[in-house]
Amino acid sequence: MSHQVLARKWRPRGFDQLIGQEHVVRALSNALTQGRLHHAYLFTGTRGCGKTTLARILAKCLNCETGVTATPCGECSACKQIEGGRFVDLIEIDAASYTGVDNMREVLENAQYAPTAGRYKIYIIDEVHMLSKSAFNAMLKTLEEPPAHVVFILATTDPQKVPVTVLSRCLQFNLKQMPPSRVVEHLRTILDSEGVPFDAGALSLLARAASGSMRDALSLTDQAIAYGSGSIREADTRDMLGTVDQGYLFPLLEALAENDGTRLMREAENIASRGLSFDAALQDLALLLHHMALARAVPDAVGEDVPERERLFALAQSIDAETLQLYYQIASLGRRDLEWAPDEYAGFSMTLLRMLAFAPDSATPVTGNDKPARGNTPPPLTSAPRTALASAPKPAATAPVETPRAPESEAPRPAPVPNSPPPGTAADGGFDGDWFGLTRRLNGAVKQLASLCELTSHAPGVLGLRLPEAHKGLLDGFGDKLRLAIREQLGSETRVDIELGRTQGDSPAEITARAKASRQSEAEASIYADPFVQAMIEQGGATISDIQPLQQ
Repeated sequence: MSHQVLARKWRPRGFDQLIGQEHVVRALSNALTQGRLHHAYLFTGTRGCGKTTLARILAKCLNCETGVTATPCGECSACKQIEGGRFVDLIEIDAASYTGVDNMREVLENAQYAPTAGRYKIYIIDEVHMLSKSAFNAMLKTLEEPPAHVVFILATTDPQKVPVTVLSRCLQFNLKQMPPSRVVEHLRTILDSEGVPFDAGALSLLARAASGSMRDALSLTDQAIAYGSGSIREADTRDMLGTVDQGYLFPLLEALAENDGTRLMREAENIASRGLSFDAALQDLALLLHHMALARAVPDAVGEDVPERERLFALAQSIDAETLQLYYQIASLGRRDLEWAPDEYAGFSMTLLRMLAFAPDSATPVTGNDKPARGNTPPPLTSAPRTALASAPKPAATAPVETPRAPESEAPRPAPVPNSPPPGTAADGGFDGDWFGLTRRLNGAVKQLASLCELTSHAPGVLGLRLPEAHKGLLDGFGDKLRLAIREQLGSETRVDIELGRTQGDSPAEITARAKASRQSEAEASIYADPFVQAMIEQGGATISDIQPLQQ
């Protein structure tokens, strides 16, 4: 075959060509230079990170005809034979198929003989954790006191399965996964040398798909070159990998930013219609949220090659930092739980709905065109029983109970009248004393802290608040942020004084709790008074397991 795959053509020949393992290279180079050699080494790490390559380089260092060195010449007979896999004193064993104790005894018996052509007889045992317990026991004595001319180099992706008695007899080096930035840098160098045109975005996709494995990255690059007829383009690479274009993910987050559930589900259906992997969609969504969080906190950390960089920065400013953190966690957990969902689309759409439901600055998600602006006060809540699950002990059965809508209970605050100033502000931009309305316009942990505070006084340019002593920790962490948020609402000259003490039951959190308790009582009374429910309890032995009021 005239063509040689990139993973073999660009396989490192020396320590200086090994990418991303500087900590191992430094330790081995110093040991070789100072003559502080060990008889057994263990290299651990994920697939394709360079374990076997490092073992072969170490074999050349030990058997180079110029002497034991950290910089083998690569030109002598020993170096060339090791590189070509023909060196008689380099024995490579695949433990996955060479697992038995008899196989290991054969190896150990041959180890007693002096090397034929080299300075050391090198045994490279790949995937050593696959050896049987008997095989491990057979090699213990030789590992502890090997002949002077023998060096064992063990490699594994799962060091937890290697007996501790073996680990204690080896020098262990843990090889790192390749960060995507290093993979992209290396791929760029290789493709420039090969004369292959490429898009920077395509290299980022390949680096992420490789999951830390340089070998996988090179194999995927070979595939991308073939798929793109000699070039690597971002669109072709996305199609090849089956990844979701971030252009389809921006509308999802825009719908979340606008609290628009109808549009959110429409965009989810668009992704489903393309037949793309929902696992990959959630992975890319989490990555996009990560970039957005960086754009808000550390803009310089967002690479220039990030797709649709300007759109990303614009969208990042429309969602506060705490909400981005929440969305990121929901996306990550949604991906983890995807396999337990009824189907992948259900798991994906429920993850999006969870983001919509738990957005810190919207108490009640709304859909359709008649939705309030983000952060405005939602319509007043009314109390009605949700469902009473009546279940008979024999046979087990449940039946939904429909009851008349309960009368409206006192809502915490009425909805704003059209064309009126936002709750908490007066027409002239000052504070009108509506502390509950003002807290509704805050977000995240700042909103939580504000809801626990009680308004004690207010005057032009001054607000007095009281916070229960039990929540002092929130004040330490978010007090300054709360003052800043209030100044953004009422004016930069507003002074906010917060004291610790006992509230009189007028904090937004306490008002909301009373309203909730009232709705719960009305719901329970309505359910227990229903004739059908009473009949099921008296005649069928049913019990009511749960009653929750509807929030409409």
